[in-house]
Amino acid sequence: MKRADLTPYLVFDRKQWSLLRNSTPLTLRQEDFEKLLGINERISLKEVREVYLPLCRLLSLHYGASLELYGARSKFFGKSQRRVPYVIGIGGSVAVGKSTTARILQAIISRWEQEPKVDLVTTDGFLYPNRVLAERGLMGRKGFPESYDTRALLNFLMDLKSGKGRLRTPVYSHLEYDILPDRHNTVDKPDVVIIEGLNVLQSGRRFTSERFPGLLVSDFFDFSIYVDADEEIIKKWFIDRFLVLMKTAFTDRRSYFHKYSSMSRREAIEVSSRIWDEINAVNLHEHIAGTKYHADLILRKGENHFADEIMLRKI
Repeated sequence: MKRADLTPYLVFDRKQWSLLRNSTPLTLRQEDFEKLLGINERISLKEVREVYLPLCRLLSLHYGASLELYGARSKFFGKSQRRVPYVIGIGGSVAVGKSTTARILQAIISRWEQEPKVDLVTTDGFLYPNRVLAERGLMGRKGFPESYDTRALLNFLMDLKSGKGRLRTPVYSHLEYDILPDRHNTVDKPDVVIIEGLNVLQSGRRFTSERFPGLLVSDFFDFSIYVDADEEIIKKWFIDRFLVLMKTAFTDRRSYFHKYSSMSRREAIEVSSRIWDEINAVNLHEHIAGTKYHADLILRKGENHFADEIMLRKI
């Protein structure tokens, strides 16, 4: 075998991947599925059948293997140990569809035969409040690694993987573009937790733990996914989403971006394009894209939001 042919990944096109679904049933109804979609995403149930069902079949095998390992360890120690949640990490660029991927996986996994309890945690809740970002001059770098309270995120993950119950996570409002100080979500001993965010696969020093030096956010993942697409496609999705929000969420006077609601379409395209070029593209180039090959699976999308290539790390 030539060196150029050597790769740590198995690569599948859409047709090859869809065949791996085997007999995995589709448990999502159309009305349930439509509630999971993000703004301006035209994913169909066909995408679920051909891409997400094979992925969930694979995750089911991994999850089942983790349960067997738990049983083996309990036998090794001669007593049952507290079982901790199986954690799936999902990373990728702004506007690439991470949140939709996370919601679809949550819905399908919760319908497995074992009926696991599945919680979804987004790292947006671990952003510093706007007042802190403003004090530190970071409002223009929201979403960059330094804008997150990584210590709080690591402490949450350590408590989660220690088996602690009734953990609180902050709530982030996309409408108000800020942490809601009087709100929180509770994560109480789920079977599976999906952690979704821009920077979850990063390995920079600022992501290490103080309690356990060198420990990273991604060290807590049992399986990780990177949602990928060509940058020019993601930029188009970002602009398209901005145009939709301009006529919907931005019209709410409580919206942080209400000032954009009265723009013309041309002005909106110019503004959103500039935001992408000056903020999101920089974050993608400097901090996100380089984490792609840290993932166990890369889900690569084409222009229509459909996955056209899947890369799975070999074992």
